Amino acid sequence: MIASSLGIRAQAPAPKAPATPDGSRAVAGGGVSAPGWTGKIDPSEEKAGLTLDSAKFALEGNVFKVTTGPAVTYWNPANKASGDYTVKATFTEPKYMNVNTHPHPYGIMIAGNDLGTAEQSYFYCAPYGNGNFIVRGFGPAAFQMNGRGAANPAVHKAAGVGEPVTQDVAISVKGGRVECSINGTVVAGFDKPELVTAGKLKSTDGIYGLRFAHNTEVQVTGFTMTKN
Repeated sequence: MIASSLGIRAQAPAPKAPATPDGSRAVAGGGVSAPGWTGKIDPSEEKAGLTLDSAKFALEGNVFKVTTGPAVTYWNPANKASGDYTVKATFTEPKYMNVNTHPHPYGIMIAGNDLGTAEQSYFYCAPYGNGNFIVRGFGPAAFQMNGRGAANPAVHKAAGVGEPVTQDVAISVKGGRVECSINGTVVAGFDKPELVTAGKLKSTDGIYGLRFAHNTEVQVTGFTMTKN
């Protein structure tokens, strides 16, 4: 974003604004290298000039290794779920807050429809390494289901900056309910009509994937979907 002016006299360059303390940064060697996977960064990140290549999503053995960059959601179009199902994965921050100045979340995404377009919709649940979690989505505008987040004793806390912290995250769709579990405890639940409505989800059926806030460094294992 470069501003310019035209006048009779030459103008001295305007001083640069100070960098945001925790602004998104581009990751060196970024891009999606996991076979079959793609993603989309948040609209605000696109407006800031970042791209999907500004974050890194790789598969090494059976471990997804992710470094962001911009806030981003990743998915494989082949990963679709319908009816009653559970999507789960284990997220490990090897060094808590290694690439950020305050805790950032990461978690499971479900119910993806029209992904990668201006009309995309999906739902996600994501813990932080400080004991908090958020439940949010896009429909296509961003929406919140637990405000700016909440604490829950089930969410693991890192022992300190630079220490490892691991979270088991699952989202289940069963009957008329959608529930998020973290480390085996249901931390949030909603009746389908609360989610499948104007401005939120088109359906609880759809593509499932992974969600990461900006400036995170996370490893993901055990990413699976099972029918309930």
